[in-house]
Amino acid sequence: MKKIDKPLFERMISAAEKARAKAHAPYSNHPVGVALLADNGDIYAGCNIENAAYPLGQCAEATALGQMIMAGGRVVQQVVLSGPGLHACTPCGGCRQKLREFSGNDDVGITVCSHDGEILLETTLSELLPHSFGPDNVNEVGDNPERIET
Repeated sequence: MKKIDKPLFERMISAAEKARAKAHAPYSNHPVGVALLADNGDIYAGCNIENAAYPLGQCAEATALGQMIMAGGRVVQQVVLSGPGLHACTPCGGCRQKLREFSGNDDVGITVCSHDGEILLETTLSELLPHSFGPDNVNEVGDNPERIET
């Protein structure tokens, strides 16, 4: 896990908290904010956006990844999450996979903070998503001698 300097880390925590404050979570009352540090050095934030038709909602990580891709960032280098309480609000399974897609590797640092910025958990994507399946695994199919050509 790559360590980042304290002022940048504090900016990420602040960005995640500000994003959480903008969350649209009227059904779960569980607002979440996230900040991603991208390979271009910029921070991209996102919040969860719920929908009355529950499957149509969007997690904070997906929102932030969309912001990052639209602005030209391509690789996530660090993640900070801000949840609504004093419990560790880690990324859901789908978001772990989404982060893996844009991580470049699974050693990305993930920090989970409480609603008041207290660090509750410091981990890595590989610890949250062991034996992950990523873009490199898709390419392995091409090396399969039993592959059926269509």
